[in-house]
Amino acid sequence: MDLDRALSISAAGMAAQSSRLRVVAENIANRDSTGNAPGAEPYRRKTVTFANRLDRALGVETVHVARVGRDNSAFPERFEPGHPAADERGYVRTPNVDGLVENMDMREANRSYTANLAVLETTRGMLMRAIEALR
Repeated sequence: MDLDRALSISAAGMAAQSSRLRVVAENIANRDSTGNAPGAEPYRRKTVTFANRLDRALGVETVHVARVGRDNSAFPERFEPGHPAADERGYVRTPNVDGLVENMDMREANRSYTANLAVLETTRGMLMRAIEALR
């Protein structure tokens, strides 16, 4: 039934965006996590990669998180000579997390999640009307 497919596709989209939101939340929570010794690496931003997966039972492709990777961009440095992780020049390597980028990712994931939820609710409503019509 096509409505079953719509429900499965929407549920997969919601699960993928939920995972993305968890990663964004982790990035935001650790945006100030530096190392605790000179030369120690600070928190490295995580990224989410999506891919399509064929659901053989329903015969449709759904989205899923293919992998959670690491952003290999350079760490910004901040002059803070009294910090335990400061190098010999007095600079501390800080996480490569940009609050603006994380906020944009969060908003996009939220909108995608909301759109999938709307499809799910509409499909559910159609199923309920079909059941009522059969009574």
